[in-house]
Amino acid sequence: MRERIAALRRHPNAGMRRTVGATLIIGGVLGFLPILGFWMFPLGLLVLSDDVPWIRRRRRWLEVSWGWRWRAMRTP
Repeated sequence: MRERIAALRRHPNAGMRRTVGATLIIGGVLGFLPILGFWMFPLGLLVLSDDVPWIRRRRRWLEVSWGWRWRAMRTP
């Protein structure tokens, strides 16, 4: 699964990435339905984070803050 998401994020067609990301977000919002799931919402944001600047900034901020916390937990 990780490889598929990475391939999608590197795909040269930005319109296709945006369509897939928006579809995943809509599916995540409808996660109470049996086939769809709430896991689709963050995955859609991850796909869109390469094309939408405010999502990219938020994703980068989360990556950096989680890295700080991880280092703080691992340091004796």
